[in-house]
Amino acid sequence: MSFMTGTLKPFIRSEDARSQADFYVQCFGGEIVSVLTHEQAMGAQHNLKDKVMHMCLSVAGSNYIFMADSFEPAPPGPGIALNMAFQTESAAREAFAGLAVGGRVIAPLDMQPFGMYYGELTDKYGVTWMITAERGASPKA
Repeated sequence: MSFMTGTLKPFIRSEDARSQADFYVQCFGGEIVSVLTHEQAMGAQHNLKDKVMHMCLSVAGSNYIFMADSFEPAPPGPGIALNMAFQTESAAREAFAGLAVGGRVIAPLDMQPFGMYYGELTDKYGVTWMITAERGASPKA
């Protein structure tokens, strides 16, 4: 495996991402940087259209947490996934393929309607990973 550079960001699934984010901002200081609903991102006109698809908040200085509303009631436990953002599609694909060995792919790494490469899996140790690369990232080799 080659040396990779990425940015690790915690991702929390919540039954109420907006309220939970407000709580963290009150506790740590910071701000909600952006909120994107399912309707804004994908034109969804179903019962989830107002749910948070992606939220970014900064807390306690320059620390960032991503959040989203879960599609169903959150199971007991932390509801946390790790998001690793890569600068190239090829690095994202290499990491995704490695993490998938012995794990379970939830969503294959593909270009998404919201404009970036995204894939999600649970590795063989039970950790959920969200692997991303920006649209302008280099094509796969």
